[in-house]
Amino acid sequence: MVARLEGISKQYGDVRALEHVNFAVKAGELVALLGPNGAGKSTAIKLLLGLARPTAGQVTVFGGNPVEPEVRMRIGAMLQVAKVPETLRVAEHIDLFASYYPQPLPLAETLAVAGLEDIKDRAFGDLSGGQKQRVLFALALCGDPDVLFLDEPTVGLDVEARRMLWQEIRRLIARGKTVLLTTHYLQEADELADRVVVINQGKVIVEGTPAEIKARTAGRRIRCVSSLDLAEVRGMAGVLDARQDREALEIHVAEAEPVLRQLLTRDQQLSGVEVTSAGLEEAFLALTRDDKKPGNRDQSDRAAR
Repeated sequence: MVARLEGISKQYGDVRALEHVNFAVKAGELVALLGPNGAGKSTAIKLLLGLARPTAGQVTVFGGNPVEPEVRMRIGAMLQVAKVPETLRVAEHIDLFASYYPQPLPLAETLAVAGLEDIKDRAFGDLSGGQKQRVLFALALCGDPDVLFLDEPTVGLDVEARRMLWQEIRRLIARGKTVLLTTHYLQEADELADRVVVINQGKVIVEGTPAEIKARTAGRRIRCVSSLDLAEVRGMAGVLDARQDREALEIHVAEAEPVLRQLLTRDQQLSGVEVTSAGLEEAFLALTRDDKKPGNRDQSDRAAR
């Protein structure tokens, strides 16, 4: 195993961020760590980087302590909060950071992978939010590490830049690298991950391939434009959940046909109807919602084990 959390609990004062967490990341796979805000994802990353110590349990990376220099040399990380000097130029940042590693990538290669060639001479403080994200990605991979911990790497990126980053992450995996990714973009996890670990309220509630996670929440998704009130739609028989998405309604249902008949009966001006299979987003919402219900904690604990 490249990285492992065994029986990990982490407490900050009276707040328990993680509770008896167990999961591992195998060599050459991309694991997506998902969960609502405050679920404990960033705490797990910090523990694996040696930036925090567990209250209980054991953290290992490449079989050793993540704070050991020989382990650190094999790790790259992109965190949500990173303090980078504003006045240094992009190329200077990467060149300096790469010098900490024994066999870093050539500067030109790192700039190309992160899409930074055109802004390499600009000061970090003059960059847009998305450009800064790409610089942080470059700093994570410039040392040619064996494992990358990417905490919300595509926040602030436009669609084109996000897709570019996905492509580069896929190339890293193809080269035999290992990636642990946290993200709020469920499509990102669906597109990239070999395995998904869902964490909620400090506990792992389920893990598996994206297909296995989606299979836990059977059903279909109806997207349509309707004049019906959202509360009315949510109250219809067979509707599991519904939300407003700009001008349309997105409705998660057990079976599409009975709900469609109700919609057409109540709203004869219904339009823009699309019916698709339920995706990872619906599965994630259902899992984290159900985990909060009384009596479901024991079931979640069994799933985590």
